[in-house]
Amino acid sequence: MEKSTSYDQEIQPKVATTALVTNGNQNHAEIHQLDQNVANTLSSGIGNQNRELVISIQEMVESSLDPPLSSNECCIYRIPIYLRKLNEEAYTPQVISIGPFHHGSKRLEPMEKLKLKYFKRFLQRTNFNVKILVDNIKLHEESVRGCYAESFNLSSDDFVKLILVDGIFIIEFFYRIWFEGSSSVIRENHILLNPTSLQAIIWDLKLLENQLPFFALEILFNLACTPDDDEHSSFTSLAIKVFENWNDRQFPENREAQQIRHFVDLTKAFFVPSSSQLLSQQETNNLPSADHLYTASQLYKAGVKFKVSSSRCLFDLKFANGTLEIPCIGLDNSTETIYRNIIAFEQCHCPCDSHLTDYIVLLNLLINTPKDAELLIRKGIIVNGLSNSDAVASLFNNLDTNISYDGWECAYRGLFRDLNAFYRNTKHTWKATLKRDYFGTPWKIASTTSVVTLLLLTLVQTICSIIQVVKM
Repeated sequence: MEKSTSYDQEIQPKVATTALVTNGNQNHAEIHQLDQNVANTLSSGIGNQNRELVISIQEMVESSLDPPLSSNECCIYRIPIYLRKLNEEAYTPQVISIGPFHHGSKRLEPMEKLKLKYFKRFLQRTNFNVKILVDNIKLHEESVRGCYAESFNLSSDDFVKLILVDGIFIIEFFYRIWFEGSSSVIRENHILLNPTSLQAIIWDLKLLENQLPFFALEILFNLACTPDDDEHSSFTSLAIKVFENWNDRQFPENREAQQIRHFVDLTKAFFVPSSSQLLSQQETNNLPSADHLYTASQLYKAGVKFKVSSSRCLFDLKFANGTLEIPCIGLDNSTETIYRNIIAFEQCHCPCDSHLTDYIVLLNLLINTPKDAELLIRKGIIVNGLSNSDAVASLFNNLDTNISYDGWECAYRGLFRDLNAFYRNTKHTWKATLKRDYFGTPWKIASTTSVVTLLLLTLVQTICSIIQVVKM
């Protein structure tokens, strides 16, 4: 009995400690309740014979818990299984691993040599002491770990080494791309790099599971960068310049560069419209849910004109005076990978800021068949680098599979309403049918004119005949 009392005293501090550490965390609160139940059971003299089993289960459950994460820090996620199974390759790095999720993959080992080569060049270029780099990353290790949505079995030393090697590779890679050009980078690393593998590295940097937080890159960049040797004040500004070249578009002026979390977030930022193009909550209060939209072919038959917008913002669709303006959509082999990873980021991190998700849902409804895709290609809205219009329709039809979407929160509710209302107005349909069937081409105009003229002449002749008969 005395032994039981000693055990009870030993377990009570664990209960208190759990409560302090996990206050506000639902998962840990459940463990706290488990601890209380264990303590109560033992103190009542019940279950002494199962004490070792109880302790084993308690330790097993506690060890399975991820450390509490700050919602402000966490921004790098594993792709949910229900998305990954749709296209495994779109979420998996092909040539290089960045960060802990794919670290140690045998398939990606060849590029580890390039990382170490760039690490050495970085140290030579900056004349920096490795100890200073290690000390600074060690200082922020907990915050860097907190950026990942799950824990991983890496010791502190191994984790810091990983962040240093991968982080410095990225900085040196971008530095050389910007100041020396892609051709020079390929030429000096011809054994490991060629144009195809260089492009593959760029694609791999845009995968959600293959990220380092930008604030960790900023720490390393600021240590090595002095005011007189770099025109860029931060790594983010350097990354933006490189991405502007890759994307052939300007970074939005209204977006704060300091808020960029990683490369997927940066890629998304190039698509997001300016604040003036976003509807306020007050403007959307009386709009219907964006759950149904007629296809491009149906709208076209109802008289909607499709036009390429001059806007460089992908999401800036406008409908006025019967004309739907859509910014040019360039499609190639990388499009699905880029879109899928941004959508996954929106689904995991910012479901209330899901611009690309809303955009993809809209395009999926517009492009229901290859015929719809062909119409937009013919109008110059889609520049198709895929095999054919079937591939275009398939791309958009598959992209919104298994995603969470709320039509009441969609940024295009007003556009949905206006397009549907236009289609349902029979006056527009009649007008479009008349124009298409009787005045669509010069031959149709000539034919229609001839028929109308013949009818008029026949009518005049008939009237004249009637008048003549009446006079007689």
